[in-house]
Amino acid sequence: MTKPEVAEVVVVEGWRDKAAVDRAVKADVVVTGGMAVSRELIGFLRKVVAERGVIILTDPDAMGERIRKRIADRVPGCKHAFIPPEEATDGSDIGIEHASPSAIDRALARVRTEVPAKAWRITWSDMMEAGLVGAPGASVRRAKVARDLGVGYGNAKSFWKRLNVLGVDPEEFRAAVRSAGGVRSHD
Repeated sequence: MTKPEVAEVVVVEGWRDKAAVDRAVKADVVVTGGMAVSRELIGFLRKVVAERGVIILTDPDAMGERIRKRIADRVPGCKHAFIPPEEATDGSDIGIEHASPSAIDRALARVRTEVPAKAWRITWSDMMEAGLVGAPGASVRRAKVARDLGVGYGNAKSFWKRLNVLGVDPEEFRAAVRSAGGVRSHD
């Protein structure tokens, strides 16, 4: 069986994450080495993002999100791939290194690119109406919607920002909310 090929450079946190990506797909993978993202790596990624593209695939935990943000803030135009925490764990630890090749392949096939704030189309009212904030079970529904959309989980405010920053289409959002059992009853 041949592995899918990824044209973009994939950025991961550690060497074991790189090994997991290498088992899943054919791609050029670079390692950040954790939070200490070097100037050299940022310079390299700035060059690569215009030529081939860059996909950030960090662990689905707080540290992974900080590393993702640090890179994305310094390297505009990066794409983002997310693996749900339950697909990246060995029971005691969370990380890309624990994800199956199929989970990694799915995440890399569903990348999202950031869009400017003026293009945001999902409102806070949409979030409230969908039962994703301020409603019983909102965090569970957010997790389901995040999984369906492949955008990674967050608290209500960070999830709303992520939906918009990653350019989730309102109709795609509504479909994911319906699938997750959201309260939205009209469309």
